[in-house]
Amino acid sequence: MSLLKEFKAFAMRGNVMDMAVGIIIGGAFGQIVNSLVKEVIMPPIGFLLGKVDFSQLKLILVKQAVDAAGTVITKEVAVSYGAFINTIINFLIVAASVFMMVKVMSLAKKKEAAAPTPPPAPSNQELLLGEIRDILKQK
Repeated sequence: MSLLKEFKAFAMRGNVMDMAVGIIIGGAFGQIVNSLVKEVIMPPIGFLLGKVDFSQLKLILVKQAVDAAGTVITKEVAVSYGAFINTIINFLIVAASVFMMVKVMSLAKKKEAAAPTPPPAPSNQELLLGEIRDILKQK
C-alpha cells in the first residue's frame, strides 16, 4: 500500500475526523470565551473595583526611555499580571463549561443505560430443557 493511501486511510478514520471537528469547535469556543471575559465580565468587575482595566495592570520593572524627538531609547519591561488574571478567568470559564458539558453527557448516558431492556426470549434448547425438567419433576 502506498504511503498516500495509508495516510488517506488514517485521516479518514472516524476518531481522527471527530478529533479534528473537536479542535475546530474548541478554537471557536475559546474565542467566544475570550470575548465574554474581555468584553462582558471584566468591565463590570473593573468598574466595581474603582474603574480598573485589568488588562492594563502591570508591575513596571524598567520604565520606557524616550528622547526629546519621541524616539524610544529603551523599551518598558513590565510584568503584566492583569493579562494573567484575564487568562485565569478565561480558563475557569472554559473549565466550568467543559465540566458541565461532560456532566450532562454522563447523565444522558446513565439514563440510557438505566433503561431496562427486556430479557431475551429463551432459546428452543432452553425451552426443551425446561420441559424435560418439568416432566422429571412430575415422576
